Amino acid sequence: MLLASFLFAFMGAFAKELSASMNSVEIVFFRNVFGMILIALSVYKKPLNQKGGKPFLLIFRGVAGFLALLMFFYNISQISLAEAMTFSKTSPIFTAIFAYIFVKERISFQGWVGVFIGFIGILFITKFDGSSLDKTDWLGILCGVGAGLAYTSIRELKNYYENRAIVLSFMTIGTIGPIILMILAEFYEATTFDFMIAPFTVPQTSDIVFIIALGLFSTFAQIYMTKAYSSAKAGIIGTISYSNIVFSIILGMFLGDSFPDIWIFLGILLIVYSGVLVSKVKS
Repeated sequence: MLLASFLFAFMGAFAKELSASMNSVEIVFFRNVFGMILIALSVYKKPLNQKGGKPFLLIFRGVAGFLALLMFFYNISQISLAEAMTFSKTSPIFTAIFAYIFVKERISFQGWVGVFIGFIGILFITKFDGSSLDKTDWLGILCGVGAGLAYTSIRELKNYYENRAIVLSFMTIGTIGPIILMILAEFYEATTFDFMIAPFTVPQTSDIVFIIALGLFSTFAQIYMTKAYSSAKAGIIGTISYSNIVFSIILGMFLGDSFPDIWIFLGILLIVYSGVLVSKVKS
């Protein structure tokens, strides 16, 4: 999990570098197309062994994860890498709530305390003063919500589908979706929804290395994360996964991000502590 977190941080760094010459929708496409091809080859060599029967839930998981990814990569292009990563790490808070509502998964008192602390952390990061939130704040929160919905649906899907099928559906939607959105951008100029509707730009020669690195690092990060969760308790693995934020702060500073100010840093600490509490309950 430590290696996966390290690779995910580099994935974010490569995405931030690419955002200087291409839009986040195109970056999402390149992030998914490599993984889709690798997993499709895996399925071809070793066919899926599953009972299936939940196609709409499988599509829902893919769409929710795809939308969360669009918001995540847009935020990477607009705010510091550490902030964008921290917003994405609010997903355990929303997963706990959605699991309680939809899967009837009980949350202990410690779990609810974790959820409450997590929301306080969000207030610190967004510096919400009761007036308004920035666009990136809204997208960051919705990114956590989308990822939370995606992870909650996996609780049900794992009873019907192999992990490869679940990830393949997500990456397929994450590959086809950007193509449709980039075609749509040729006919509709988006301003408010520029995080999901943006035109295709031909990658520069200097971008090729970053595109390949983005695809490879994200795919191997996914593989090592899956290995980690299949080898140890989710609470332990979930806690270690927050090292991703530390790596992102360091890499972000190399890319020109400033060190998080006191309020954002406190928000990060609260969200990490919240995630640890919720993860311990899950284990």
